[in-house]
Amino acid sequence: MQIGLILLVLAFPLLELAVMIKVGQSLGVWGTILILIGTGVVGGLIIQAQGITAAQRAAQSLQEGRPPLEPVVDSFMLMLAGFLLAVPGFISDAMALPLLVPPTRRAIARWGLSRLLARAEVHVETREWRSPGPGGAPGDEGGRSGSGTSGTTIDGEWERVDDPKQPPSKPTSGDRLSDDRRPRK
Repeated sequence: MQIGLILLVLAFPLLELAVMIKVGQSLGVWGTILILIGTGVVGGLIIQAQGITAAQRAAQSLQEGRPPLEPVVDSFMLMLAGFLLAVPGFISDAMALPLLVPPTRRAIARWGLSRLLARAEVHVETREWRSPGPGGAPGDEGGRSGSGTSGTTIDGEWERVDDPKQPPSKPTSGDRLSDDRRPRK
């Protein structure tokens, strides 16, 4: 498998060059150069547009309560198409065209993900976390059950919105506030 991949990486530019020479003989040098520049510009525009919209589509999916897998994979496939168009050559352009058509792009994504998941191994480990109780510090290992290995700590901010009658509490000196939320004098 590795030798085949190495041969493909070495042979691909030579194949692209051979096809460019044949197209250049048919269309002429300037026609070939214009096509290569045009597909490169289109590829760059696709990459730029998808870089911006990928995050927006993923955030929208999360707001709707759906996992962002479809928008992320779709954006990845479009960025791959943009990269293939940006690479000078007609073979890479031909490989990019199916990725620009939504039904074919989704079929290729399903095929690729199914192959990837068929070879993947998933390991899940869960741990129980108990409150340290009275007198225990938040970082105290006495409140943890299970082995003595350290776990992942997720730091976040929250705001209670279900009780509008209660005014927001004043920050204490121990609270960590970002620069934009520091109390004004």
